[in-house]
Amino acid sequence: MNIILVSEKLPKAWTITLGWPHLAGSVVLMLTLVLTLAGALNYGILRFAAELNIPYVKDMLVSIHQQQQEKNQSYLQDNLNAMAVRLGQMQAQLLRLDTLGERLARLAGFKPQDLMFNEVPGRGGAISSVPSQNLSLGDFTSQIDLLTRQLEDRGDKLGLLESMFTLESARKKLTPTKLPVEGGWYSSNYGWRIDPFTGQRAFHEGIDFMAEEGTPIHAAAAGVVVYSGFHPQYGNMIEVDHGNDLISRYAHAARRLVKVGDVVLRGSRIADVGRTGRATGAHLHFEVRQRGAARNPAQFLQLPG
Repeated sequence: MNIILVSEKLPKAWTITLGWPHLAGSVVLMLTLVLTLAGALNYGILRFAAELNIPYVKDMLVSIHQQQQEKNQSYLQDNLNAMAVRLGQMQAQLLRLDTLGERLARLAGFKPQDLMFNEVPGRGGAISSVPSQNLSLGDFTSQIDLLTRQLEDRGDKLGLLESMFTLESARKKLTPTKLPVEGGWYSSNYGWRIDPFTGQRAFHEGIDFMAEEGTPIHAAAAGVVVYSGFHPQYGNMIEVDHGNDLISRYAHAARRLVKVGDVVLRGSRIADVGRTGRATGAHLHFEVRQRGAARNPAQFLQLPG
């Protein structure tokens, strides 16, 4: 596109050539000027409309203000709803952690009320000299996300710890660690000794507990009765299988109170002290066998030495 300028003041005619880029730039410039002018005019009208007391413009301003308030309220409500959901999840996780904590406390031998799981921990301190800062919505959301992840992590770790405690507790219940006779004292240790009948050195495969005849005999650990009968040398004898190839043996009983197949708990009364079989007097002969071999019961029982 060519524009020719002719004037008496010009020595000759000027020719201006405008290409498409020039035209496009001119159009953009004109649109920018028009929009700027329209915006300034609109701002001026809205700015001074209230002072000029123009009803139509005042109604429009009120409507715009209400729409903005509704938009802000909707945005705030959406965020509150989302935070309420997160809060509910965190409350459920805290309840789970409290329950896990109480179970762990019991497994560890503590009273849950002594640890005060349901009370807010004490916190405090002097006012800092550093100016405080307001927490923004973004910061608040980030803190909730971080706390949620921490709660999930602590919950998983406490769950694993509970499993370990439970397994350890079960293992202890199935290990013969309880004294089979309360109030008795052992009169013959495990190992080499002088046989009371032959006078020769013989290996004693258990521990003898001196006690009055009729004294209750308790299972040293939970298990299943695999033998309950009379043995020519052991007299009335009971064997309890505790799993893990561990068996406890109770001999010379006056009477047996369980039969084969019975499930006994740690501390259950299974027999009474007697002097049946190869015995010089009333006592309990107690053995622990692992994979059929005799083991020193003192390694299992809660005995000194």
